[in-house]
Amino acid sequence: MDLPFDLANIGLRGQSAIGLAAFVFIAWLLSEQKLRFPIFGALWTVAAQILIAVLLLYTPGARDALAFLNVVVNALQQATQAGTSFVFGHLGGAEPPFEVTNQGAMFNFAFGALPLVIFFSGLSALLWHVGILKIFVRGLAFLLTRVFNIGGAVALSAAANTFLGQTEAPLLIRAFLTKISRSELFIVITGGFATVAGSVMVLYATLLEPQQPSVLGHIIVASLISVPAAILMAQVMIPAPKGETPTASTAADDFQYASAMDAFMRGVTDGLGLYLNIIASLIAFTAFAALVNIMLGGFPDFMGEPLSLERMLGWIFGPLMWLTGIPWSEAFDAGSLMGIKTAVNEIVAYVALAQTPEGTFSERTILILIYAMCGFANFASLGIVIGGLTALAPERRQDVIELAPKALVAGTLATLMTGSVIGLVWMG
Repeated sequence: MDLPFDLANIGLRGQSAIGLAAFVFIAWLLSEQKLRFPIFGALWTVAAQILIAVLLLYTPGARDALAFLNVVVNALQQATQAGTSFVFGHLGGAEPPFEVTNQGAMFNFAFGALPLVIFFSGLSALLWHVGILKIFVRGLAFLLTRVFNIGGAVALSAAANTFLGQTEAPLLIRAFLTKISRSELFIVITGGFATVAGSVMVLYATLLEPQQPSVLGHIIVASLISVPAAILMAQVMIPAPKGETPTASTAADDFQYASAMDAFMRGVTDGLGLYLNIIASLIAFTAFAALVNIMLGGFPDFMGEPLSLERMLGWIFGPLMWLTGIPWSEAFDAGSLMGIKTAVNEIVAYVALAQTPEGTFSERTILILIYAMCGFANFASLGIVIGGLTALAPERRQDVIELAPKALVAGTLATLMTGSVIGLVWMG
């Protein structure tokens, strides 16, 4: 008999609910001022996350709009392939000059998938210059200021993080970076770790489309609902001093594009840097993981299986993934991916998820993983954040160096919280 509510997963939903409380509790254990826990802020943040997720995923108009984004992904892929085919020939997707017996072997990640980052980076800069993204970011910043009682400067940076990167979003409040308080700076850094940039969202969707056809919509929802989670985790770990006045701001634009063409070309140039950085990271970290596994292979088997980096990361992150609502039988494989995401980056983890053998994870687990791994909280990003923010505000160098590692933890807890939210509300 069909039940009106998915009672089969009610136990897993209970895990997700426990996880929401557990991740906030972990942040409280790491708090600098445990007696200043924002009780009402925590309750409101959880409620806001659930409300946003339900509205975006279950309101007919919103769900149809998110599903329509698949058309956008396909259009961007086809447009990018026109460029890669012209430049790289059959390596970039053009018709090969020979008979192909294994079509799957023709896929080339560097020349076929990654160039999408370059094109979409240019397109994002163009959309910012003409004002489309500005309207969204300013509107979200206004809501964050009113709902979460944070200053306009911090709200603007947090809102911009839904589509801009860890160092691009703070550009909008460059003039305020020397003025905001230590607790506000921590929110700014945590927001960068808990979200992803628009320039890589479509890349993630391209990688994960076989696993989840409407993945781009989920990635956008994940980035949106991780913003309040990041604010909460930052406020719990480093509360604002009593009586502190939030730093106000106007919606500045510090990118200073001269024209639409200038915006597009500068975005393309930034995308090229990101493209090369991704390639270098994939080569270096994949090789490093392989080297670690080679060395671990010299040790005796543990519990009937060889030691590996993936297994060890699974032991660390497995219980945390269980708290998001993933079954225990899948938690350690999921923890392995979350560990790779943290130790390396989310792209490597998403590639590994896309290559996971069918049947390893349920559809629900795959969705939780997509949400929980949707953030820049990884060790490689520490250098990016410290280098980028100290360049923007040299006077805050010591604060940034001190706060960035803590923000990495806060950002990870925020995306895990987001995974718990989707585990709680997802109905299929």
